[in-house]
Amino acid sequence: MNTLIVRIAAIALAGALSVTSASAQDQSLAAPAPDGLRKGGTLHEDLPAPPIAGDPRDVNREVRNYPEQPPVIPHVIRDYQVDRRFNKCLDCHSREAAPGAGAPMVSVTHFMDRNNQVRADVTPGRYFCTQCHVPQTDADELVENNFLPVNEVIRRMREDSQ
Repeated sequence: MNTLIVRIAAIALAGALSVTSASAQDQSLAAPAPDGLRKGGTLHEDLPAPPIAGDPRDVNREVRNYPEQPPVIPHVIRDYQVDRRFNKCLDCHSREAAPGAGAPMVSVTHFMDRNNQVRADVTPGRYFCTQCHVPQTDADELVENNFLPVNEVIRRMREDSQ
């Protein structure tokens, strides 16, 4: 009998909590969106997306800011198919096609598996190019930052130590 009363009380309490959380959820949807990358509006409003940034500035290679930084893509890749069946990037950047296409071959690190064994083809962990590489564009910064290339950081450290 006591067990039944405890269970009924628990069910009633759970129902009250779900009503309370539902009304709190409705209020949170009407709350203003947090300041961040998404400006203005509320969480349930659909605002127009900002325009897509311009195509690449030029075909010059960008200088990398730190060792192991993935290089940016200096050309348009819109409508490139990159999925588990096909990778359009490898039409020009594969080991076989790169010399004829005048494109840089994918890095030798892309042929190493998670155990550092060198394979004959690009390994699955490096197959989806845009998980690391992005097209270079004329986009404005989304958030203010004070990023410095590693050479600048080293130069400042040396100046401060003298």
